[in-house]
Amino acid sequence: MAKQLNWAKVEQTLREKGMMLFTPQDLRHLLNASEVSIRFLLTRAHKRGDVAKLRRGLYALSYRTPSELAIANALLKPSYVSLYYAMAYYSLIPEATYQVTSVTTRTTRRFVVAGREYVYHHLKPRAFAGYRPERVGDQIVLIAEPEKAFLDALYLAMLRRTSLPERLNTSTLDWKRLRELSLVYGREDMLAALQEYR
Repeated sequence: MAKQLNWAKVEQTLREKGMMLFTPQDLRHLLNASEVSIRFLLTRAHKRGDVAKLRRGLYALSYRTPSELAIANALLKPSYVSLYYAMAYYSLIPEATYQVTSVTTRTTRRFVVAGREYVYHHLKPRAFAGYRPERVGDQIVLIAEPEKAFLDALYLAMLRRTSLPERLNTSTLDWKRLRELSLVYGREDMLAALQEYR
């Protein structure tokens, strides 16, 4: 079975479907192939340099590196980009961030991929809201709304898991939306904490 899988055709199929990031399970479904044949195919493609292994069970086509936002979404699911990275993206803080920060309903995790650090902070499921699909370049990524990126950071700072950046510009935020989204955390002191930044 493994010999019947031609990498050039597989790569063409992945390109046509816009799948720059994929798992062995994705290939199994796409190609209707066995686990053994997919493992063999990926091992050979990786040795030739046709695919990059981002972490165990996650691969990317080598000809074109996915954006760090797309990688962040794929490394740990469910997740969306938020906190400092999203605040920098929306110019709520002036500096760029070294880490690509996301939130997830799973446990807090950290990965290093191609020299870039990806950090995931745990949120309870009811607070996993206030994000949207956004086109960045030619890819669709899940990223927090500006208000939710700030609230996620405020919430984690209140729990003393992180701290808020010193230079923070909240003048562009929609305060009605901030109040609405603050309710998902289930904390009575959230609104009071929010008022300090108005």
